[in-house]
Amino acid sequence: MALVSDEEHASEGEHYRFVSLAQQSETGKTPTAKVVFTMDGKEHTCEGQGDGPADATVNAIEKQAASGAELVLFSINAISNGTESQGEVTMRLSRSGRIVDGVGSDPDIVVASAKAYLSGLNKLHSKIERVNPQL
Repeated sequence: MALVSDEEHASEGEHYRFVSLAQQSETGKTPTAKVVFTMDGKEHTCEGQGDGPADATVNAIEKQAASGAELVLFSINAISNGTESQGEVTMRLSRSGRIVDGVGSDPDIVVASAKAYLSGLNKLHSKIERVNPQL
């Protein structure tokens, strides 16, 4: 329940907002991602490659956002039961000594990863300071 409340609260003043994601990952080939997101209300489409689908997704977003954020933690958890469970991704980002946790959830963990990264970028963009990212 808290996650839903956090997402509803966050959407009110978001600088970055997830729209859609298409990604391709095949054994022996470099994973690619095409991400659509809004930045200050303007829609952007970007593409990236990476070591895996989540890496390709983050690289695509960062190519367009150019935030300079460093990913220091990446965590995936199931928040419901079974193979069709909802995945929750946490990404801890650091920039200029400021550390924030971005969280995203979706049945598709790559989409959850995109949402988590954008959530973290929103927090880095925000003027609100927190002493500890776990709070």
